[in-house]
Amino acid sequence: MSTEHYSIRVAVGKPAAPGTEPHVGPASEPAQEPRAYLTPPIDIHEGPDGLILEADLPGASENQVRIQLEDNVLTLHATITSPAPEGARPLHEEYHVGDFYRSFILSDEVERSRITAELRNGVLRLLLPKADRAKTRRIEIKS
Repeated sequence: MSTEHYSIRVAVGKPAAPGTEPHVGPASEPAQEPRAYLTPPIDIHEGPDGLILEADLPGASENQVRIQLEDNVLTLHATITSPAPEGARPLHEEYHVGDFYRSFILSDEVERSRITAELRNGVLRLLLPKADRAKTRRIEIKS
């Protein structure tokens, strides 16, 4: 088992201030009541070059999403706040907002150093390329 740790950031827009995380506050802040985690719907497709993972995160922006790879576990975490204006009371909601969380165990067939992420229109798309050793190849017979 590999002990390598990778942290993948979705860098689409303006970067967050150094040393800040969207879900972590200073220790002096009062503890907030924990919110329930929501499971984002995810589609996984396999192509000739690897896997494509698409997660629906409506209302998410790049500074609200964190992707981490540690010990073969790929973790997605997003904290999404309500788009309703300050002081407004929601009357009807068709999608949930809150803390989204999902994790996957990756096989050795994924080339971890080449994983990329893109966030566009509330859909997070991860490209998990196949490792060279996992690609199918034809072996010629010599006589």
